[in-house]
Order: sequence, then structure tokens, then C-alpha cells
Amino acid sequence: METANLIFFFIIIVPSAIIHEYMHGWVANYFGDPTAKYAGRLTLNPVSHIDLWGTIIMPLTLFLFSGGQFLFAYAKPVPVNPMLLRGKYAGTLVAAAGPLANFVTAAALGALIRFLPASPFVSILGLIVYANVLLGVFNLIPIPPLDGSKVLFPLLPDSLDHLKYTMERYGFVILLFFLFVVGFRWIFPLITAIYYLFTGAPLPL
Repeated sequence: METANLIFFFIIIVPSAIIHEYMHGWVANYFGDPTAKYAGRLTLNPVSHIDLWGTIIMPLTLFLFSGGQFLFAYAKPVPVNPMLLRGKYAGTLVAAAGPLANFVTAAALGALIRFLPASPFVSILGLIVYANVLLGVFNLIPIPPLDGSKVLFPLLPDSLDHLKYTMERYGFVILLFFLFVVGFRWIFPLITAIYYLFTGAPLPL
């Protein structure tokens, strides 16, 4: 990705991450947990969602160490109290809401791209679709603390409780190992495939 596109991509991925977190809070509030609401997080105001590490330091670090080739960012996680949620699968739906919001955004804009002629505006739409597909795919990796683990773990039998506990305890280390040893081999091909499914075009990289 060209440096100019990467900088613009940062401007895009931050609000996309904010939408992701907002939807977690909105769905949690719908199922009876007003924690995010009382914490002032049911808002699209960026100030309420900026995370010093995930929104500022990590993206700049990735940008510098990748030579301007890769960038990823996330917003401050929305607080959720599982004890207040109503419904057997409410926690799963809350966890899935963020990635789903990203995929819905990507699908809607991808459909628009299919009907528009090539232009700088379409290129911008393509970067927005890419940012949202990246967020959706990355967050559905079933390793704590990512959303994928919160979607999958409630569906697993009690006999795997020890595995779930171990994953939650060492999740961050496992995630780093997975990403740098295994993950990128399939994450980017999957992102490319979903992007093409939504837009009918190759990634704008």
C-alpha cells in the first residue's frame, strides 16, 4: 500500500473501529446491560473511544516497523457486564455485533462500488470496504481477547472449560504466536476473497 493510501487508511480504520465498539455497546444495552451507556460509550464521538495503545501507539509502530506497508488500529473496548445480559446467547450476540457491523458496512459500500465507474471516490470507498473487512476478519479470530473467542466459547461444551480457561489466561501470547507464525498466511487471502465477494474487484493496494 502506498504511503498516502496508508495514511488515509488510518483515517478510515479508526472510525470503522469506533462503529465496531459502538455496536457492541448498543446490542449489550438492548439485551439489558446499560454499562456502556452509563460509561458514556454509546456515542460515535471519537474522544470517547480512543485508546492510547490501540488507536495511536500501535498503528504508528506498525507503520514504522513495516516500512509503511501495514497498519492496524482498534478503539477502546466497550465495557460489558455479562451478569446483566438477558438471554442464553446474548453474550454471543454482543460479541458478534462488532464484526457484523463491519461486514454490513463493507457489503453495503461494496455493492455501491459495483455500480459506479472508476474514480477517486470509488477508490476511497474501496479503502473503507477494506478497512471494515480487515476489522471483521481479524476480530473473529477465536483467540482471547478477540471477539471470535466470545462468540465461540459459550457454544463449546463444559468438558472444554479447562481449554477455555487456558486460552483466556494466555490469550494475548497465543494470539501473537498465531499471527506471526500462522495467521497472516490465511488472514490476507481471506480478506482478499471477502473483499472481492463484496465489490467484484481486487484489493486497492
